[in-house]
Amino acid sequence: MNDSIVNPGLGILIFVLGGFAGAVFYLPLKREKNWAWESYWMFYAIFALVIAPWALALAKCPNVMDVLKQAPSKEVWYCYLCGAAWGFGGLTWGLMIRYLGVGLGLAIGCGICSAAGTLIPKLITGKFAELLQPGAGITSLLGVLVSIVGIVLVGLAGMSKEGELPEETKKKAVEEYNFKKGILVAVFSGFASAGLGFGLQGGKEMEALALQGGTAIAWKGMPVLVMCLLGGFTVNALWCLFLNMKNKTLGDYTKKGAPILANVFFAMCAGLLWVCQFVAFKTGEPRMGDQSYVGWAVLMASSIMFSGVLGLMLGEWKGTSAKTRGLLTTGLVMLLGSAVVAGYSGKMGQQSAKAAVTVEKILK
Repeated sequence: MNDSIVNPGLGILIFVLGGFAGAVFYLPLKREKNWAWESYWMFYAIFALVIAPWALALAKCPNVMDVLKQAPSKEVWYCYLCGAAWGFGGLTWGLMIRYLGVGLGLAIGCGICSAAGTLIPKLITGKFAELLQPGAGITSLLGVLVSIVGIVLVGLAGMSKEGELPEETKKKAVEEYNFKKGILVAVFSGFASAGLGFGLQGGKEMEALALQGGTAIAWKGMPVLVMCLLGGFTVNALWCLFLNMKNKTLGDYTKKGAPILANVFFAMCAGLLWVCQFVAFKTGEPRMGDQSYVGWAVLMASSIMFSGVLGLMLGEWKGTSAKTRGLLTTGLVMLLGSAVVAGYSGKMGQQSAKAAVTVEKILK
């Protein structure tokens, strides 16, 4: 790792900004009119999963095509298939928000995705012991655990809200509110969506080839990103086309009376906002040094934190008790705290690396 680029504070800030983009991406889609879900989701997917990431990759990683040709096919397919797994989760992400609302839906979905995407890769690769090492290792694990506790508290606030508010009140903020359906969708969506985390952390050979071709270290992850998102796009596009044919909504794209240009514009805005969170993830990783694995947890925790605040602003928690709001507030504060702990663990890792280099020089 190039020490000149390692800056944990900046890395955490990049992850947090990515989380903000992930929390607000759905808002433009609320402006869609006279189109079925599958129609505007198709355009969202085109911008988020194809146009934006490829444009950025070609601009920042000129040798991206050579990287994909030279990289081990096993790794390329791994990233693609992980993205496809996320695609199935991403399809239900919008459904989850429809049933639970922005605040609660993103909190639970991102929470499951955060825990799975951070811890499972370490278990699979046999590197979980790294999280138990004194200093940076155990501190980064503490940050992940704090974020999980915060997620649980936000989830408990949601269950408390479910028991307190009558259906009429809940549906004023979330028109199709259904806690039971929403929880089932959120569990599936959270675990499937964690596949993107696996894929984004599984393209080391591609990143090395990008660096060899002259790509700046901050942008080395672009080939990995485009392959993961291409897998996600395949699933999303096929499903949207299937629904277009099944529901006879192919005519939406030329439908008279529908604000077609406006609908495409709002889908584009949602797509650009959405992809920003994962561009932030890949560009923030190099700033974290050996503690880059905390990025996924920080990204998801930030998204939950901002979505919780957004949910409050949208009135999704209006009429709840002080106890429920207290659980929500405590959970959001802990999520913010988890980002601080993660940043501190990165700083500790940077200091340990410098100390090790100094000792090595003395011994020589």
